[in-house]
Amino acid sequence: MELSPLPPQLNTPAALHGASAFTTIRTCRGQPLLWAEHLGRLGGTAALLGLPDPAGTQPPALEALPWGLLRLTLTAEELYWSHAPLSPGPKPVGGVDVLLTGWEVHPQLAAHKTGNYLPYRLAGAEAQAAGAFEGWLRLGDTLADGSRTAPVLRLGGELIVPAGGLPSITRSYWLRGQAFSKRPVGLAELRRVTHAWICGSGVGVIPVRGLWLGPGEQRRLEVQWPQEADAVTRWPES
Repeated sequence: MELSPLPPQLNTPAALHGASAFTTIRTCRGQPLLWAEHLGRLGGTAALLGLPDPAGTQPPALEALPWGLLRLTLTAEELYWSHAPLSPGPKPVGGVDVLLTGWEVHPQLAAHKTGNYLPYRLAGAEAQAAGAFEGWLRLGDTLADGSRTAPVLRLGGELIVPAGGLPSITRSYWLRGQAFSKRPVGLAELRRVTHAWICGSGVGVIPVRGLWLGPGEQRRLEVQWPQEADAVTRWPES
């Protein structure tokens, strides 16, 4: 590999150290969904990292895609946006498989969507290599978050949001009006999970059919799709 001079556009704290914040917003026919909630979460991360406050920013004019993903990226210099079609393929009617990976979240940054995103990418790559749809990350001996989605578990008949990860906008929207608890979930407790869901702008809310907890240890779960799905929670298909 030959050495090359560092381009000026990469010689920034955002590029070199991940000193940036972002959020990914689902769009429907060119309209951003839950814009205020996403902007509010972005503002909280901006305050933590010492970045400009994005409060009051208005959505850009977008192409009227049937489904899209609008990414906002905030650096010390600017708030950037990009918009791309969202077409994840056929709906996984039978549910998806999730792999508990060996990767851990950062204990102070896990509640924020920052450019320091490498553990999540590595967890996603580990899951993909194993043939799973999603990879889960740990925080010590507890479950923290997903590489690109947020988990919800049913344990002992109770809905549980694992503590230690990102406050998911899609998950919070889905859980409105439902009784649930947020607490640390020990990895050993995953053997008692009866249902699980993963939530995110790119997928909506989808049920988990299989938990891969380790070599030769796979739990089959009952697949239960949300009874009522709307533009935020449904699988993005025409």
